[in-house]
Amino acid sequence: MSIVSIIVSLVIIGLMVKPTGVYLASVFGDKPTKLDRIFGGFEHVLYRISGVKKENQSWKLYALSFLLVNVATLLMAYLVFRFQGVLPLNPSHIRGMESSLAFNTAISFMANTNLQHYSGETGLSYLSQMIGIVFLMFISPATALAAVMAIIRGLAGKNVGNFFVDLTRSLTRVFLPIAFVSGLVFVFLGVPQTLDATAEATTVTGEQQQIARGPVAAFLAIKEVGNNGGGFFGANSTHPFENPGGISNFLQIWLMMLLPTALPFAYGKMVGNRKQGRILFTIMAVMFAIMLVVSLTSEFNGSSVLQSLGMKDGLGSMEGKETRIGVGDSAFYSVVTTAAETGAVNTMHDTLTPIGGMVTLMNMMLNTVFGGVGAGFINVLMYCLVAVFLSGLMVGRTPEFLGKKVEGCEMKIIAVTLLIHPLLILGASAIALWTPLGSESISNPGFHGLTQIVYEYTSSAANNGSGFEGLGDATLFWNISTGLVMFFGRCFSIIAMIAVAGSLAKKQVVPETIGTFRTDTSLFGGILLGSILIVGALTFFPTLVLGPVAEFLTL
Repeated sequence: MSIVSIIVSLVIIGLMVKPTGVYLASVFGDKPTKLDRIFGGFEHVLYRISGVKKENQSWKLYALSFLLVNVATLLMAYLVFRFQGVLPLNPSHIRGMESSLAFNTAISFMANTNLQHYSGETGLSYLSQMIGIVFLMFISPATALAAVMAIIRGLAGKNVGNFFVDLTRSLTRVFLPIAFVSGLVFVFLGVPQTLDATAEATTVTGEQQQIARGPVAAFLAIKEVGNNGGGFFGANSTHPFENPGGISNFLQIWLMMLLPTALPFAYGKMVGNRKQGRILFTIMAVMFAIMLVVSLTSEFNGSSVLQSLGMKDGLGSMEGKETRIGVGDSAFYSVVTTAAETGAVNTMHDTLTPIGGMVTLMNMMLNTVFGGVGAGFINVLMYCLVAVFLSGLMVGRTPEFLGKKVEGCEMKIIAVTLLIHPLLILGASAIALWTPLGSESISNPGFHGLTQIVYEYTSSAANNGSGFEGLGDATLFWNISTGLVMFFGRCFSIIAMIAVAGSLAKKQVVPETIGTFRTDTSLFGGILLGSILIVGALTFFPTLVLGPVAEFLTL
């Protein structure tokens, strides 16, 4: 049934992308809409309480506001984690977090990464889960969604807007409504939602067992729709309380893909070129489809392609997978969660086949296979400018994008930004392999051990948060190093692209001529795909060869 469930899931996701994209464009558009009648009054109250004036900001002030909000929420979460032992809503009497772990966890959830170096049900109190975690799960994706909308406005030649207005609309008109409804659905499906302490049960052998529970449904809803990915329980979405069955599994996949797949259509409407939005969606969908087919084929452990698609009987690689979910849906989930940069898992990625693990790595390394809420599409727009620049060089014309000349200033910022992502991953991995503080945490020698380390930093830099859980990462070295990688991986590219958008917004529109290179054609789509693969994939090719490819060849 794998092929049936996967096709049904993809069809339902496909039916929702355009309506959701149109809705997002309406939310962040500069014209009054019917949505103002529904949300405007409540938002006006929030603006008055917080002192927000709905005035346009410069790109510098917008970027500064983005950075300050993220830093402020980071500090708040750090204090909650450190002092949770003496704060209320702690019926299990969990002690305060160690300083480096609190530092890592606060940055992790601020950066929309949700990398967890602690066990979910034993590491945090209910107050920490709700105030330190769920609060950041709303704020973090909302800041990224606000940023990508500012960038789209700048590329379209408009003012970037006001960060606090965009942040408020992200919360009130997007995340809160979706999370509220989906949270109720998760409760209906059997996900716990309670503030009661850990339950005690007597097993069939007469032993006493402690059963962790809590406000899981509220956590789970924003975890998926906000592309957060952290688990309320240490086992994440393999835990039956967090993923009771097939319907909840599908709902999680749908929520993860809802906003990232809709952003190209929102972009097309906001810039006045819907065809270009469809081209961008198509390129990302093609990359996703390739990754999915490769993962399914590999996880069915050498079976034929028909078997890997569920059309013939084939047991596949069941290591690390739930029998109630199966190989096909587990592989599908692993591709979705890394393509959408969510990081939730319903199977342990450390137990994926070498090629299946490589697919999850490549999704995060490229960070453009849809990507997380806002951040992934920001990277796609960055590669669009690279593709336009390369095309302009080949034909001897000044590159243009959406009627604006792309010149040296913008390309210098983009070039530096392109280097930051691989530098964070490969540089940090090299340091970890060079020092015993990093290499001694490897649980599997050889090629798989290399993959464990590279995966940890790739997941951190790409704001994903999933991990090859065989790595012993709950140490001072890993807490500090991954914390820094998460912070710079999150903030640098977003702020850089806001700067690029601000620069392009100031330029005059260049009239279209017969020699203008159109960016809404299949030719541009092919060049964009080539740019992503050449600039992005080849950067990491040697590392992939030394890790998962070498492991595969030695099987």
